[in-house]
Order: sequence, then structure tokens, then C-alpha cells
Amino acid sequence: MSRYSEQFKRDAVALYENNEDLSLNSASAELGINRASLHSWVKKYGTGKRARTKAVHDQAQAANDSARIRQLEKEVSKLREERDILRKAAKYFGRRDSLVIRFQFVDDHRTEYSVKRMCDVLKLNRSSFYKWVSTRKKRRLKMYSDAVIGARIKTIFDDKHGLYGAKRIAASLKEDTTYIPINHKKVARIMKSMGLKGFSKRRRCITTRRKPGHRVMPDLVGRKFTAGEPNRVYVGDITYLPCRGGKNMYLATVIDTYSRKLAGYALADHMRVSLVIDALAHAHGVRGSLDGTIFHSDHGSVYTSQAFRNYCSSLGVRQSMGAVGTSADNALAESFNATLKREVLRDRKVFDNPISCRQEVFRWCMRYNTRRRHSWCNLVAPDVFEAETSAILTTAA
Repeated sequence: MSRYSEQFKRDAVALYENNEDLSLNSASAELGINRASLHSWVKKYGTGKRARTKAVHDQAQAANDSARIRQLEKEVSKLREERDILRKAAKYFGRRDSLVIRFQFVDDHRTEYSVKRMCDVLKLNRSSFYKWVSTRKKRRLKMYSDAVIGARIKTIFDDKHGLYGAKRIAASLKEDTTYIPINHKKVARIMKSMGLKGFSKRRRCITTRRKPGHRVMPDLVGRKFTAGEPNRVYVGDITYLPCRGGKNMYLATVIDTYSRKLAGYALADHMRVSLVIDALAHAHGVRGSLDGTIFHSDHGSVYTSQAFRNYCSSLGVRQSMGAVGTSADNALAESFNATLKREVLRDRKVFDNPISCRQEVFRWCMRYNTRRRHSWCNLVAPDVFEAETSAILTTAA
């Protein structure tokens, strides 16, 4: 039986074809496989997209270069005037650049430059500027009113130790007869301007649900996420990967506590038992055998199911589970999930679609084992750490 599944081969080819910055050598290094293997997979499963994309890109680049040169020559004189305006604006703004300050700059320099030109350079709407000029008195009165209300809001906020949000503070203000009743939207606006935010729990996507009647396994790990050698103790979990449009993908993991190596994983658009079975099967294929190992997880229904228990027994794996609702009992797996989302999503909240989610997570998981420096592994990748320490263990034996 081949060490690599057909899905793995197709994912590897997709990774190479969709990332122009990767050569065969660098792609195979990231995946931890032989270059010749990847080359043969590209021949078998590849679409030829890489070559077609390069030809189209070269033609488009030549046309774009000519057009860009003409455009730059046309804009030189315009940029000179913009430079003068921006130099003065930079000194005027200091470290501030709010819309109000830009309006004030235009008002103060109306005798030097035209309002139209300054608004164009500073990305302002002229009608908005003239409206700002005509409503100065009204704004001053509003600022004074907000300052008075804001002082009272701050008092209530501090008295409640920062636990009250806009609705509760608005209710408190209504009880004070010295103030005109204020709705919570206005309170929220003033609080935002003051940098005040009430405490609120973050909604979580629940992936741990144990079905009544499912057997619970004892905790064989006891929050000691370590092992004396590889392939002894594993932890696993399921985490959701949000995609645009409200659809989630789900990642099941199998992590070696000795090196933090991601020994196995499975990614799908569901949380059925087959997801965790596939992840453990992947780890079995990577390690060769899981006989005598421990697999620790939470009380999710897929982990307590009879089908998963039977599969663990067939591999010689002993199941272990922490307490219900205690994330600390599976902290290593939780930490891995948080790291993956932080490093793959970065400033985004969701993936563009399930396909891009699969490609990005696949690439990160491969780099995690072969290239990503891990603090637990003395700042080397898990695969490197296992190779180095296995040599030491062999010598000691």
C-alpha cells in the first residue's frame, strides 16, 4: 500500500500549481517528500495550469509596462504640486490624520491653494468640506453635550468595574432625573469615542458534544503533555475553520506530545465519525504502527462513538479523555488550533471558500512539521527535532 493517499498527492500537486513562488525542489522540501515523487504526481494529476499562467502573465506584463510608463510621464507635473501640499499637510497633521483635521487644513490654506485641488490631494469631498464649515456652531454644542454626558457615563462605567455596556448604562442614565432620557445608540457612540467597552463573552463554535449513553474513557494523561520518546502519547481535537458565506470546514488532528509533530490530520466539511477516523488513519500511515500508544481527546460524540472506539482497538490504541468542559485537559490540542488559525488567517476572520481553506491549511500543516520552528523543540521543526533526538536515544540505548 502506498504511503501517501491519492488525496494527499492531489493536494500536493494543487499546492505546487497554485503557488508560482514554489519550485519543485522547494515544494517537495515543504512537503517532506522526494522531488522525483512530486514530479511524477504533477505529470499524473497536473492540469498544466502553471505553464499557461506564465505565458499569459508575460504577455500581460509587457502591455502593462508600456501603459504604466506613459501614465507615469503624464502624472509627473501633477505629483509636484501634490508634493508641496502634502509636505505642508504632514507638518500640520503631526501624528493625527482624522477627517476633521484635514478639513481644518483646507480651511487654513484656502488663500494658497484652491479648495478643489486640496480636496483632491487629501481625498476629501468638497461638498462635505463646505457642509463642515457651515455647521461649526452646531458641532460645538454637540461636543459640549457629549462631554457632559460622557463624564456621567465614565462614572457609571467605573462604578460597575467595566462590566456595563451601552444598554445598561443607558438604563442607569434614565433613572437619573437630572438627565434627559438617552437611547443606548447614543450612549454606544459616546462610549466608542471615549474608548469604553463593556465586558462580553465571545461566542464560540461548539464542537464538543457527548451523546448520552456513550462510554467515557479515563484520563490517562492528567495534563502531562509529554512523552519519553516519539509514538507514545497523542492528543487530538476538532476545530472549525470558518469560510465566507457561513460554511465551516472542520480539521481533526493527531499530535505527538513528544515532539508536537502533527502525525495525522483530516479536513472535511462535516464533523462525522469518519473525520476523526481518517485523522488517526493518517497518523497510522505516517508512523507505521500505533500499537500500544495513547490517544487523548475531549468528550466529543465522535470520540466517544462506538465506531471510533472499535477503530482505536483495531490499531492497539488506548483512549484517554479529560473532564467535560475543561479545555485545560486538552490544552496542547487547543493551543495548536489557536496557532493554526492565527498564522493562517492572520488579519482575516474567514477563508474565502472551502477550496482555498483546504489549500492554505494543507500547506501550513506540511510546513509545520518540516520547517516551522517550535519553541518546544528548541526552535527547530518537529521533524528535525525527532531526527536529532532519535539519534541521541539510539546512542544512549
